[in-house]
Amino acid sequence: MSLHNWLKRWMIAALLCFALLAGCSIYGAAYLSKYRLAANSNDVINQARLNVNAVLVYLEQHIGELPLDSHIQETLKLLCEDNGIRLMYAGLDGTVVFDSAMELTAAKIDLKTSLHYDLYYAKQKDGLYKIAFPIMDEAGQLLVGNAIFTLPVSKVLIAEPNRLPAVLFVVTLATSGLFVLMLLSLRFNFQHHFIAPLHRLKRRAEAILKGNYEEKSSYAKMDELGELYATFDQMRLEIKHLSMQRLKQEQAQKELITNISHDIKTPLTTVKAYIDAILDGVASDREAMLEYVEVMRSNADKMAGLVDDLLIHALQELGEISVNLKEQYSKPALEAILQPLGHYVRTNGLVFRTPADIPDVLLPLDAARMEQVISNIVSNAVKHTASGDTISMDITLGIRQLTITIADTGQGILPQDMPFIFERYYRGQADPDSDSSLPQGHGLGLSICKTIIEAHGGTIAFKSIRGQGTTFHFTLPLG
Repeated sequence: MSLHNWLKRWMIAALLCFALLAGCSIYGAAYLSKYRLAANSNDVINQARLNVNAVLVYLEQHIGELPLDSHIQETLKLLCEDNGIRLMYAGLDGTVVFDSAMELTAAKIDLKTSLHYDLYYAKQKDGLYKIAFPIMDEAGQLLVGNAIFTLPVSKVLIAEPNRLPAVLFVVTLATSGLFVLMLLSLRFNFQHHFIAPLHRLKRRAEAILKGNYEEKSSYAKMDELGELYATFDQMRLEIKHLSMQRLKQEQAQKELITNISHDIKTPLTTVKAYIDAILDGVASDREAMLEYVEVMRSNADKMAGLVDDLLIHALQELGEISVNLKEQYSKPALEAILQPLGHYVRTNGLVFRTPADIPDVLLPLDAARMEQVISNIVSNAVKHTASGDTISMDITLGIRQLTITIADTGQGILPQDMPFIFERYYRGQADPDSDSSLPQGHGLGLSICKTIIEAHGGTIAFKSIRGQGTTFHFTLPLG
């Protein structure tokens, strides 16, 4: 059951219990404001008959003498006063023969509206009941008149023990106790199922802020809180991954700066040594001078390349590697790149096979950046091939794209390095079969190549077989 439905059911139950308590209280207040009537009106009529019985018997015994005998009238009046009732006796024509209150004697009443043989509550201000009884002659054969009695409420109501207040008190107390228990149970469950898990999640979040990403956040149920815990734990893993990635990147940056600083120091020391030698007059003739200058130029080129790598790395970090695409034909642009590369490959004792044909199509291209991509891939191939191996290039025209392929017959890439070669700062593991004297890269080249190719709107991929070589191919979309 979801947390929302659980809370909704508990609140409905609490409201129903409260409504029951309120209803009981209202009912009790209404009941206690009135007298309790008997089970039915017949009981009340019987009670009224008992109260007027003495008067009624005396009246029936002296009905014939009543109009003329003042003593009988006075006795009836005293009986009525003693019983706290009022008697009005009327003949069959409605003439009032006797009225114990001495108000309507000799008056005439409407029998249709005045005679009530069942219970009738007149709703008078003083709360009286009126009830009529037929009066028979002394032989009990003929109806001679009607006795109309007026009684107070206290005379006709049955005085029964009123146990309702005690019952109502018990019911109210029990309902209130149930309501309080439900509220306490609601508070406990809310604390246990909602507040406590949120506090645990808060502590996990504080731990993450302090750098502790190892403790897993889990919740037993898959309700809203369970989903929250699952999402939070996914966030923890993502933050952990990003944190580890950041630490690796910072470490790789430090190593990069250290390596480049070291690599710059070596050619810089060489250049300084040759300058000092020239100043000391060691180069005595022009030929020696030119040889020294060539060495210094070569080391200066190395330093310039390292500085370029560092600059491109900084631009890549900022996402600001500039690629200026210009519409130009592919053939002249790529021929200008391949010609010096062929000389570079051959001077390293390798065979360089140029494309049989270069398609001449119009495409958006940054020639300088494309030269950087191709030179980088070829330079890596030279480092991982032996004398006599082959580096070949092929350029083909596909559907709205140009595909450039660079293949070598060198050592190939170690399988454990393949997933990471396009990642920044990643440097492959040392190959036990390679020449350890070869300079190791800084882990920037292929990452920069990927960035430049993607800026052209293309893709780059490779395949490599250990001991057989590696093939890189990338695409350039046509305009």
